[in-house]
Amino acid sequence: MSMWADLSDKLDEKVLEDLTSNVKQMQDDVLKEILTLNANTEYLRPFLHGSSDKELFKKNVPVTTYDDVKLFIDRVANGEPFDVISGKPVTGFSLRHFDGLEHGKGMVFNFCVPEQTTPSGLPVSAATTLFFKSDYFKNRPSYWHWSFTSPDEVILCLDNKQSLYCHLLCGIVLRDEVVKVGTAFVSTLLRVITFLEKHWKEICTNIRYGHLSEWITDISCRDSVSKILGEPNPELADLIENECNQKSWEGIIQRLWPKTKFIESIATGQMAQHIPTLEFYSNKLPLISSSYVSSETMFGINMNPLCKPQDVSYTFMPHFSYFEFLLVDAGDEFEIVDLVDVKLGCHYETLVTNHSGLHRYKMGDIVQVTGFYNNAPQFRFARRGNLVLSVHMEITTDQALLNAVTHAKMVLESSNLMLMDFTGYADISTTPGHYVLYWELKGKYSNDIAKIDDKVLVECCYVVEESLDNFYKEYRKNGSIGALEIRVVQQGTFDSLMEFFISQGASSTQYKTPICIKSTEAIAILERKVRARFFTDKSLSLKFSS
Repeated sequence: MSMWADLSDKLDEKVLEDLTSNVKQMQDDVLKEILTLNANTEYLRPFLHGSSDKELFKKNVPVTTYDDVKLFIDRVANGEPFDVISGKPVTGFSLRHFDGLEHGKGMVFNFCVPEQTTPSGLPVSAATTLFFKSDYFKNRPSYWHWSFTSPDEVILCLDNKQSLYCHLLCGIVLRDEVVKVGTAFVSTLLRVITFLEKHWKEICTNIRYGHLSEWITDISCRDSVSKILGEPNPELADLIENECNQKSWEGIIQRLWPKTKFIESIATGQMAQHIPTLEFYSNKLPLISSSYVSSETMFGINMNPLCKPQDVSYTFMPHFSYFEFLLVDAGDEFEIVDLVDVKLGCHYETLVTNHSGLHRYKMGDIVQVTGFYNNAPQFRFARRGNLVLSVHMEITTDQALLNAVTHAKMVLESSNLMLMDFTGYADISTTPGHYVLYWELKGKYSNDIAKIDDKVLVECCYVVEESLDNFYKEYRKNGSIGALEIRVVQQGTFDSLMEFFISQGASSTQYKTPICIKSTEAIAILERKVRARFFTDKSLSLKFSS
C-alpha cells in the first residue's frame, strides 16, 4: 500500500512522462524481476526450471484463477514455507480492494474490519484494514490530502455502526472544514445517507448537550470523539435540525457541508447505477474516481479526475506488476497480448503477475481500451466477467441487466420514486424459468412509500425486458422464458443483505451489492422482505439491424 502512497506523494510530470513513455521496457524489467524472485518456488519450478525467460513464461505458465492457486495459498496459511508460491516471505493476506489517492481535506468514511488469523499465525484481513494499521498510515505526512475530520481511533474502531456514527458526528461538528466527502464506493455513501436519516436527531442531541451517546462503547473512539464534540452547541444543533427536517433531502450533502467541492468515490461498473441518486443528494457535486486498485496490485490512475463518471478511464502504470490481456469475445481464439499491444476499442480480461506469487492471474474484470497517454494504454472498467443470468439458451451479462434497469429508472423518476438498490437471479423453479429482480424503492420527498403505483412498476417490468437483447425477447416470445418479475422489498432490505454477506466473510468496507445473486440463503433474506410483485403486461418487440 505504501507503494501507491509514495507515488501519489512524489509523482511529478517528469516521472509520469518516463513511466508512460517506456512501457515495454518497464514491463519487461518488472517481469524479469518477478521471475528472478519466484522462478524456484514450488509453483513455478515445473514450468520454468529456474529460468526467468519471458518467452518460456508465456509458453509454459498457465492462466490461473483463484481456484487454481488456492491450494498453494492454503498451504502457506497453514504453516508451510513461503517458497511454495512466493520468493519472499508472506507477511499477511489481503482480502480485497483499497482505493488510494486522497486529494482533499475532508469527511472520508474509512473503516476497518476484524482480522482473522491462519493456522500458522498469518493475518487475514481486508487490504484497507491492513493499510490503516500500517506504519505508513500511522506516520503519514501531515499535509492537506491526509487530513480527515475523523480521528484515527474512529477509523480503527472495529464496530462499523459505532464508527459510522462517529464519522458523521465529527463531520457535522467540523462541517465548515469539510471540502470533500469520500467513500470507497458510491453505494457506501448512499448507505451513509440512509444511516444519517435514522440517526440525525440523536446526533443533534449529542451536539446540543455536548455529550456522546452511551452506546458508543469503544473507549478509544469515545475519548477521541468527545474531544471533537466539545462543549454544548445548541446553535449548530438547531441548524442541523432545520436542514434535516426539510420535506426533501435533495442536496442534503451540500446543505450540511456547504464548502464541499467534490465527492471522491468509485462510480464505474455496477456503481454507475447509483449516480442519479447520489446527484439528487449532492446537488450534482463533481464525482471523482481517482485510481484503479485491487488487493492484488495497483493498476492505474485517472488522468482527468474531473471528467464525468461515465468518461472515467485509468492510465495503467507499467512498474507495479506485469500485465497481460486476454481478448474477450474472440470466439474460439485464445489471444493474450502484452500491455503495449492492446488495441483501441477492444475488450480484454486483465491477467496479473505480481511479486507476491500470483502468475497470469485472471482478475475477472473486463476493461476496454479508450486511448493512450504516450505509450501507456488507458482503460475504462466495463464489467465483471463472470456475472450472468440465464434460464434457457440466452446469456444476460451484469452490464446488460444494469443498462436495462437504468432505462427503467427513467419511469420511476416520473413518479418521484428512486431505486436505492437492486439485485436479481434466474428463477428456474418455475416452468418456464424467469428473471426475478428485487428492488428497494424510496420516495424523493418522503422516506416511506405509502402506496406503490402498480402501473408504474408494471411499466418498469416492460422497459427492463424491452431493453434486453433479441435472443432474450425471442425466447420470451416462444415461451422458453417466462415474464420478468420485479419484487419490491421493504426499506432496509439491502442492509440486511449486506450484513449477511459480511457474516459470511465479505469486507464491510468493500462490499458491493451483487447485480446477479446465486446464494439460496441470500435469496431467502430477500424473499422475507417482499411487499409486492409485478410482471409486464405487454408484448415485446424484436428489432433486427439491417
